[in-house]
Amino acid sequence: MLTHIDPPAGSRRARRLRLAVPGVFLIVAAVGTGHAAAQPLPVQRVDVFDDMKNRPDAGNGTNILLMGTDGRDTITRKEKREFHAGGVACNCTDTLMLVHVSEARDRVSVVGLPRDSYADIPAHRDEATGEERPAHPGKINGAYAEGGPELSVRTVEEMTGVRVDRYLQLDFRRFMDSVETVGGVRVCTSRPLKDRTTKLDLAPGSHLLDGGRSLQYVRSRHVDGSADFGRIQRQQRFLVAAMKSVRTGNVLTDSVRAARLGRSLVGAAQVDRGFSAEQILTLAKDLGKLPASSMEFTTVPVNGFSETLNGALQWDRPKADKVFRALGQDRPLTRDSKARLSDPPRFGSPVTVRGDTIECR
Repeated sequence: MLTHIDPPAGSRRARRLRLAVPGVFLIVAAVGTGHAAAQPLPVQRVDVFDDMKNRPDAGNGTNILLMGTDGRDTITRKEKREFHAGGVACNCTDTLMLVHVSEARDRVSVVGLPRDSYADIPAHRDEATGEERPAHPGKINGAYAEGGPELSVRTVEEMTGVRVDRYLQLDFRRFMDSVETVGGVRVCTSRPLKDRTTKLDLAPGSHLLDGGRSLQYVRSRHVDGSADFGRIQRQQRFLVAAMKSVRTGNVLTDSVRAARLGRSLVGAAQVDRGFSAEQILTLAKDLGKLPASSMEFTTVPVNGFSETLNGALQWDRPKADKVFRALGQDRPLTRDSKARLSDPPRFGSPVTVRGDTIECR
């Protein structure tokens, strides 16, 4: 399924490559590459899939791994101070979302993978020392630090049994710049949101966030006792709000803003070599037609902490396997959910919600 040779136009594989991840990140990246044929954008290509073996079988639809790293050397000292984004980066993935776009292009399912999930890191060559490391336990976000995007993809595939077709990696700078270009993103909260680390401070109600405050919003994990579960919910809520900002702000129809947005985002994005700018553009056009009700969000169910790895979350395997089987079989995660992402999630019992239940009203 993964190839560096363009498939014939109209083939099933070609159709599958014209699917996209929800959210401002991929939408604006795609729109901004509208002139890519004449003026290619400087996308950093990363060859992740060539040497991967013993992978899960390909299913219908397309699976994309969205990776948000904690790289912060691209933002200024002033921005670090103002938005409390300093500290030492662990060179790991703060955010991991497995996104499934249905074969019929009529549904998008987003599964949040908690950063502290217990994982069996596959055997690999250490990037720093060049030494071969055997398989060993670790947290899922540490796979990137040990072996970059390839090891992250391999770890997610082994944990989920889902074949990853594409991946996109984002850092602080590109996130902030993309939000600024669309004129900010409006989010809603039914309760106060205060985080002692990021200094996020939002009163109940609706807020238009600029790039820096948006970074605080999606990074905060000390708002309440829900920790990373709450942060995943806010990130999922932000994706829906960002889509709405792109649409209502006429970014899609303003070629200058769209091109600027694409350059600011895609220029720093690392994508696998088969994800061309032209394909991303087609993906965004297809995705832009989907209503929020066609998107569903959930988090991997967990049932406690690992007894062998301090602080690591243990997945509830029967429930988690049910989620990943649905993705592999191109089925919706839930037939009809009226739940809302409004209250802190209960530990280990995340709900699956539709995108239209988490929009600002």
